[in-house]
Formats: sequence, C-alpha cells, structure tokens
Amino acid sequence: MKEIKYAGFWIRFIASFADTIFLALPVAVAIYFLSDGNWFDFAQYQQNMTYAMSGNAQKALASQPQTSLKWELLFEISVLVVTVVFWKKWRGATPGKKFVHIKIVDAKTFEDIDNKQAITRSFGYIVSTLLLLIGFIMVAFRNDKRGLHDLLAGTVVIYE
Repeated sequence: MKEIKYAGFWIRFIASFADTIFLALPVAVAIYFLSDGNWFDFAQYQQNMTYAMSGNAQKALASQPQTSLKWELLFEISVLVVTVVFWKKWRGATPGKKFVHIKIVDAKTFEDIDNKQAITRSFGYIVSTLLLLIGFIMVAFRNDKRGLHDLLAGTVVIYE
C-alpha cells in the first residue's frame, strides 16, 4: 500500500481559491446575466468599493448592495451541484484540487467518496463557515488535516 500524505491548510486554500475563479465566478456571471442584473445592485457595490478605496470604510459599510434571495439561492445551489458533479466525475477533485494534485477520499478506506459524503461535505462547508471559519482553520492543527466538514462527511483530503 502506498503512503498516504494528507493535504494541509495552505494547499487546500490554494485549491479553494482556484475553484472560486474557475467554478464559482463563471456560475456567478451566468446567474447575474440570467437575473437580468437583479441578483444584486452592482452600481451600489461599485460605489462602496470607491468609498473603501478612498479610505472611507464607514461610508462604504453604511449602505450595502441589495440582493435577491431567489437569485442568491440559485447561485449557492448551482455552485453546490457543480462541485458535487466534479467530485463524482474527477473522483474527489475539482479543477482547483486537480491543479494542485489533491483529492477527497473516504477517511477509512481511502477510496472514492460516495454521493452521501459529497453532499454532507458540501453542507459541512456551511457549518465550517458559520463557526467563524474554525471548521477550516482546524485543518492546520490536526495531524490528519481534516476540517469539520471532513469529520462530518467521513472524508479526508490527500495528495494523489
């Protein structure tokens, strides 16, 4: 049996950043155009960025862009579905994970994850996020480099 090398915090962060660019951003652009610009108030967002860049953070935070819950939910569900499709198609990897040669596997058998694990892990991201990102940060401190979402789904991220 080959040696298992767990993927740590920073390599997973890089993979997540790449996935944001290659998965979430294209989905966001598509949904923005599908919503006919009604997903969020882009003009308000640009105004807030101008305030923030000029050092006026208080004014930038005073009025947040309005968002449409319907389109936001469609975005979140679309990203979830696209992510799970990649996990299944690429045997536990997304484009970002493929790029850095890591993948998600079952924590006990080191075999491909099943649909239940993929969905549980995706929803586990929400829990990891809501707990002040502690669910992600714990990857840096555990020997097996598992985050809360990994523990919930019975998964681990390893190098290919």
